[in-house]
Amino acid sequence: MRKTIDIITLGCSKNLVDSEQLKRQLEAAGYSVTHDSESPKGEIAVINTCGFIGDAKEESINMILEFAQAKEEGDLEKLYVMGCLSERYLKELALEIPQVDKFYGKFDWKTLMADLGQNYDPKLHLERSLTTPDHYAYLKISEGCDRTCSYCAIPIITGKHVSRPIEEILEEVELLVSQGVKEFQVIAQELTYYGVDLYKQQRLPELIERMAAIPGVEWIRLHYAYPAHFPFDLLRVMRENDNVCKYMDIALQHISDSMLTLMRRNVSKAETLELIRRMRAEVPGIHIRTTLMVGHAGETEADFEELKEFVKTAKFERMGAFAYSEEEGTYAAQNYEDLVPLELKHARLDELMDLQQSVSAEVAHAKVGTIQRVIIDRLEGEYYIGRTQFDSPEVDPEVLIKNEENINLVVGDFYTAKIIDADDFDLYATII
Repeated sequence: MRKTIDIITLGCSKNLVDSEQLKRQLEAAGYSVTHDSESPKGEIAVINTCGFIGDAKEESINMILEFAQAKEEGDLEKLYVMGCLSERYLKELALEIPQVDKFYGKFDWKTLMADLGQNYDPKLHLERSLTTPDHYAYLKISEGCDRTCSYCAIPIITGKHVSRPIEEILEEVELLVSQGVKEFQVIAQELTYYGVDLYKQQRLPELIERMAAIPGVEWIRLHYAYPAHFPFDLLRVMRENDNVCKYMDIALQHISDSMLTLMRRNVSKAETLELIRRMRAEVPGIHIRTTLMVGHAGETEADFEELKEFVKTAKFERMGAFAYSEEEGTYAAQNYEDLVPLELKHARLDELMDLQQSVSAEVAHAKVGTIQRVIIDRLEGEYYIGRTQFDSPEVDPEVLIKNEENINLVVGDFYTAKIIDADDFDLYATII
């Protein structure tokens, strides 16, 4: 009998896709594979790490140490580590945590198959064992990033932007549709640069339009766009195709010109405001998700006040934020002195998120009385849990529908629902 392998994925959905590809290969080789099990019991563990910011690195290291202890206690035969943290600190980690049998970089996890005495099967290169519910999947269209943001270690970890060919992506979409996937979260380190390396021009609008034409693709949602050189034809594609969700995840990071310059974002406050104006004008009802950063080296009180005013007036339907942490090797670490105290960073972060909570509540309550198309993700306690086109899995609000005797909803199916109530985060609905 083949042994059981536990895969643990930390960090972003791009890592999750890598884990799903590995899981498919291992299962094809005859292994029993679990993913993010609450109580891993396998003889072999593979940890797919994140190395983006300090908190993520700490979480990854703590997870490795937890499994290293299990190995020392005889509860684990082999421990392997892959992913972004491993890519960046391969030699250092091998010296610091010798209990790990081998560390792999982000892109050489196929070697793990060979080290297990198995061959990587190229015929399965488009296949994955989904760890998400059967009706949605993440679709990674590129790797790496050519941007030079001051604070970001991603280009150091992943290297230059590498787009996947359009035809290969569309083939994968058709394969996933044939397996029951209806909803696609399109992801990349930087979506809007897609195609420049392969085709010498931005091709994201064409890719999304061709995806939307594939029968069975019900929803397409876009994650991780960049504000500079935004491909505006994408807004036309979103407006003209009902299955392209009116949703844009675009990391803006800041709004003051001084901070945007220090961050090397290659975009100004005026350009950012015009981008938001065009999005809302050209795609009525669009929901914009953004990420903002506080406490970057050089951020003054005036910069932060400007950011707060931006959050109040822009009224982002979805917003996340994080405190700057100096990452070695980045432009900021080499050229700026980080003089913003940690306590002040966290205080600014809390203040910004408190502001957003009232915006989010306003957005949610404005939906009361509206009719929405909802996909059902799961049954949890006395509620069916679903989402609208404006809600991405894991990170956005959900729609709660009371599980009453006269309804029998199917997970993965779409329903027409009337929103009857809202709180600061979630919506409550009844099926029409």
